[in-house]
Amino acid sequence: MKSEKEKMLAGDFYNAGDEELVKERDFARDLTFQFNYTKPSEKERRQELLKQLIVTKGSFYIEAPFNCDYGYNIEVGENFYANYGCTILDVNKVKIGDNVLLAPNVQIYTAAHPTDPMERLSGKEYAKPIAIGNNVWIGGGSIICPGVKIGDNVTIGAGSVVTKDIPDNVIAAGNPCRVIRSI
Repeated sequence: MKSEKEKMLAGDFYNAGDEELVKERDFARDLTFQFNYTKPSEKERRQELLKQLIVTKGSFYIEAPFNCDYGYNIEVGENFYANYGCTILDVNKVKIGDNVLLAPNVQIYTAAHPTDPMERLSGKEYAKPIAIGNNVWIGGGSIICPGVKIGDNVTIGAGSVVTKDIPDNVIAAGNPCRVIRSI
């Protein structure tokens, strides 16, 4: 029988109130709280805190405030930058490539809930992974929805709501986000 964590990572319905998951979320929240309340000049301390949370493959910089659910489901490539107010609900895997820039208030959500009200009231949740390619710039206030894949060399316009996959080498924007033109 699968644990609630295994169900969560498999994209199955799971119970977020599970004791193990609550402990892991509390751990991440404690670390993000510490990160968010360090002085901007405490760069080394901030990096140490984030390295306890997220998987990094190279240099990265995240501005405070930053929030996430677990942290361990976030993987960022070389030369990653997230501006102020980034929120990543990493209930499932979030894989971010190299040379990715997130403008202020970008929100990345793997978490989802049933659309049927009775199922939703039962407390069921599920999540779908998100993948963001290399050389991507996501404009301020954009929302990346569960299960989305954004290709390489993409620019997402500010305020976009990305509900479907975006191919390589395009500029996309809007609500819902759609390809505007090829690069």
